[in-house]
Amino acid sequence: MPITFVDREKELEFLEELWGRDNSFLPVYGRRRVGKTRLIKEFIRDKPAVYYLARNSTYLDNLRGFSKAVLEGFPSPFLKEDSFSNFSDVFRYLAEKGKLIIVIDEFPYLIQSDKRVLSEFQYIVDEIVRASLLHLILVGSSVGMMEEHVLSQKSPLYGRRDGQIKLPPLSFFDSWRLLGVSVEEAVRIYGVTGGVPAYLGLFSKFEDIKRVAFDKRGFLYAEGDFLLSSELREPRVYKLILKAIAEGKRRFNEISTYTGIPRSNLFKYVEVLERLGFLRREISVTAKPKTKNTLYLIEDNYLAFYFRFVERYRNEIELESLDFWEEFLEEYNRYLGEVFEGIAREFLIELNKGRKLPFRFTKIGRWWHKNEEIDLVALNERGRKALFVEVKWRELSEREARGILKDLERKAELTGLAGWEHYYGIMAKGVEGKERLREKGYLVWDLEDFERLISSRGEV
Repeated sequence: MPITFVDREKELEFLEELWGRDNSFLPVYGRRRVGKTRLIKEFIRDKPAVYYLARNSTYLDNLRGFSKAVLEGFPSPFLKEDSFSNFSDVFRYLAEKGKLIIVIDEFPYLIQSDKRVLSEFQYIVDEIVRASLLHLILVGSSVGMMEEHVLSQKSPLYGRRDGQIKLPPLSFFDSWRLLGVSVEEAVRIYGVTGGVPAYLGLFSKFEDIKRVAFDKRGFLYAEGDFLLSSELREPRVYKLILKAIAEGKRRFNEISTYTGIPRSNLFKYVEVLERLGFLRREISVTAKPKTKNTLYLIEDNYLAFYFRFVERYRNEIELESLDFWEEFLEEYNRYLGEVFEGIAREFLIELNKGRKLPFRFTKIGRWWHKNEEIDLVALNERGRKALFVEVKWRELSEREARGILKDLERKAELTGLAGWEHYYGIMAKGVEGKERLREKGYLVWDLEDFERLISSRGEV
């Protein structure tokens, strides 16, 4: 299934803004398969540019490869690919060619080939790019290496960039637009892929999961190991932490007990996973920032799926058996409950942007205390207004919905928001009698309302 280019309007606008200047230096980075190369190629397709994909090889091999790419675009009767002694020489040659973009993709491979590359590129930016009409873009899939060696204070390149793009996965709604399937099918696929375009492109329907994840030759069967190994020196330890969380161990002490990693050591591993965007630390929406009442969730849908299901059924997959399929579908439906909470949050944020709620909220998250929990609470602290929403990945009868809403009102009284203006809502796959519930003052949404939202944006 070909991958359509969707979203990324803000990133393209920013790139165009930089192109309007005399020169620029921009790092672009993000997790593997998120669409960085596609974004850059979309940007440069109608502009004079040199694109080079760095290799996991030596400095000299990369220099020759880069020189070849340059001379293919800007040939010279006097030069060959081995005519340049370093990258600085190549950039001096390009500086004479007028306004153009130079893209070096997978720049971390160059750093690995020779750490002195960073000092050389400091010179290139300071002495060549800034004195010319060159626009330099360095792209990297290793988030850790880009942040440590290109963006951090200890990097020779620190303070020289004209901005940075850390490319996130697509939102659910843009993922749905890319997939072109029903909203319910999109939710099922999104639970496996998140908003990673390369993963979304593997699916035309949810059942493709048998081929792409539950087959030992499938792309998503080994992707989890590859993704972690490309970012981390000790992937075995990080895999153990992610597996613990995927199995429901959400509190710090639970993770430490499950993994056998002492608390003092666990902190540094958790921080790395957070920085890479694989893990999210969550506190109750009404709690103070320094609270110790913290939960950890896997931020990346693919990794959550991988550690919960691929790891669980690895033996069967290796034996090329799908005997677990019915068991998987039942468990996956429960797993989608949490995925749907994230989608519901996106939906409310979209409504908030469009001023389609009773008030504009400035904060949104889950609330919990002891054994009580509310799926989503949206707050306007200045106006002292709160919206409480329960999220259910199932069809609800009107009677069930009324019971859930009544219990929601009870739990709202425990949140410490007495004296605030309260609103109550429910979001589900389908809600019977939702118009009657709305007449009672409740906010009620189901998948039909997702369709309406997208239609109102002119996207379907």
